[in-house]
Amino acid sequence: MKKLFLLALLLISLSAKTQTLLSSKAEISLITCGPYQGELYSAFGHSAIRILDPEFNIDYAFNYGVFDFDQPNFYLNFARGRNDYLLAVYNFSDFKGPYLRDNRYIHEQILQLTQDQKQKIFDFLIWNAQSENRTYRYDYFYNNCSSKVRDVFAEVFKDQIQFDGSFIKTNYTIRDLTDIYLQQQPWGDLGIDICLGLPMDKKATPYEYMFLPDYLESSFDHATLNGSPIVKQKIAVYESVPESTSFHWYHPWIVWGIIFLLVSLLSYRDWKRKRLTKWFDITLFGILGLLGWLLLLLWTTTDHKAAANNFNLLWAIPFHLFAAIALFKKSIPAWTHTYFRVIVIITAALLGGWALLPQQMNSYLLPLVFIILMRSILLSRKTA
Repeated sequence: MKKLFLLALLLISLSAKTQTLLSSKAEISLITCGPYQGELYSAFGHSAIRILDPEFNIDYAFNYGVFDFDQPNFYLNFARGRNDYLLAVYNFSDFKGPYLRDNRYIHEQILQLTQDQKQKIFDFLIWNAQSENRTYRYDYFYNNCSSKVRDVFAEVFKDQIQFDGSFIKTNYTIRDLTDIYLQQQPWGDLGIDICLGLPMDKKATPYEYMFLPDYLESSFDHATLNGSPIVKQKIAVYESVPESTSFHWYHPWIVWGIIFLLVSLLSYRDWKRKRLTKWFDITLFGILGLLGWLLLLLWTTTDHKAAANNFNLLWAIPFHLFAAIALFKKSIPAWTHTYFRVIVIITAALLGGWALLPQQMNSYLLPLVFIILMRSILLSRKTA
């Protein structure tokens, strides 16, 4: 695949130097590829732009969804929210191959453009594919492989192109839209809901819905260019074959349900024998504290804008780490008694106002928060 990518870049470079003019037979299309549940990043689908000109043997797919593992400090930059993506160019037959193998539908919208408009789009993409121009700062929701495709047409045509969002009748937040596509990946959905905070609960505008390829496709169906529909023809290049969803015993409700039952039995035993299982509380609150520091760092020290104002810090409290360290001691410090009393109040209030918080909390977390309440009650009474 890397060789094919380099070959395509060579072709694009040659095209740029010779200022290729498209023939009258050229077509420009929006390509929408369906979701794939095998990976978290592929669950939302994908978008690309196809340039087809049989006269000059051109059939390129311009793909804004490529990242380079070989770039300096890739993993560090990814953690800091400074991950750069590329515009890559493939022969269309090579581009669609992996989507066909993964049984992902491929829809093509051939656009109604004049010869001059086609040339402007092609010239922009050729320019954007050059090594000095192809990198951009990726954002999950506002600057991704789908929204960049929209932005190509918005940049080239300015006010000539209009997206009519009146077909969208829902009032979803960014988090709601994300949840829809992760119904088959509940653990991935849970991880996103833990790490990303209040900005995810912003009501999305119809324009912002286009960070999702399906909504980009629908938006182009309702878009106009100089007052005329921009989509000339829709083609189903490939329709995916329905697949059954298999049952997994490790679904969050099952896993958390089992853990909650076991911790309830452990807590009942501790209550009856008036003795704490310290190793469990050290482990529990140590992990929660570390998680809290991670969420706090994501909020305050990285460029992950969606990680700000995270209400999950009401249960993953960074100070839990210090409490866990205190529990190591033979004689537990007196302040831990007061600390866990405060935690009981915070956790009870959190559960009571769960549905009223401005940030939508993932319901899979409820068993965990009840466990925190249960153990905090015991610790507030038994640490003296």
